[in-house]
Amino acid sequence: MEVQIFGVRKSADTRKALRFFSERRVKTHFVDLMERPASLGELRRFAQKFGVGALVDRDSKRFDELGLRYAQLSDDRWLEKLAEEPLLLRLPLVRNANLLLIGADETTWKSWMVKQ
Repeated sequence: MEVQIFGVRKSADTRKALRFFSERRVKTHFVDLMERPASLGELRRFAQKFGVGALVDRDSKRFDELGLRYAQLSDDRWLEKLAEEPLLLRLPLVRNANLLLIGADETTWKSWMVKQ
């Protein structure tokens, strides 16, 4: 089993995901979104499963700083904005082969371990 984690190091939930998998000796590939932004294709993969709205962290400080509270953007424009501004994303984005998850959810991660 190998998981890919998209996040930023200063995110507590991202650190929680990294710690969870490392404690269980699961190989992880960490993508720091501050160094290398997520591609539109990768974001679309998550958006197809959960919807674009699920990717947006409306409680983040960056969301308010950019004045997006009342923004009316199309899904494609939101994806572009999320690719440009990783701090707008609900983190971490976790991928295990074709299984996807947004946010920290140890119960789901444990279920992935059982299936392997």
